[in-house]
Amino acid sequence: MFDWDADAKRWVAMHHPFTAPLNEDPAALSANPGAALAKAYDIVLNGSEIGGGSVRIHRQELQSAVFELLGIGAAAAQQKFGFLLDALKFGAPPHGGIAFGLDRLAMLMAGADSIRDVIAFPKTQTAADQMTDAPSEVSELQLRELHIRVRTPPPTA
Repeated sequence: MFDWDADAKRWVAMHHPFTAPLNEDPAALSANPGAALAKAYDIVLNGSEIGGGSVRIHRQELQSAVFELLGIGAAAAQQKFGFLLDALKFGAPPHGGIAFGLDRLAMLMAGADSIRDVIAFPKTQTAADQMTDAPSEVSELQLRELHIRVRTPPPTA
């Protein structure tokens, strides 16, 4: 469930910070995070991953324990994920998700060596779209149509 980042000297989530551990006891998780197994899964076709997902944490105290292990303190967790922590207090049911890599499946079916050969809207590592030049500047007229105002932040001291 976790990898130790020697440079940062902290645990990092192998999948994502919302993946449930196999043993859902927060004390056991905190006592030995390196031995924790995640409720995560992949779909593999002939050695190629074509999808993956996980069962999500559905208890607030367990989610808080995972955040602590990842170096996300209570105040930061509340600021970033307060909506989730508050919602979990009301008794969310166990739930999971999966994402299929249709682009990877298309790559395998086409016999291509790279996803870039088959992806419909290729992006660079910075998420720029070379075909549409997105993201790009937006005109003042477009901003007004959408009732959006761009403000310059005040200088910091």
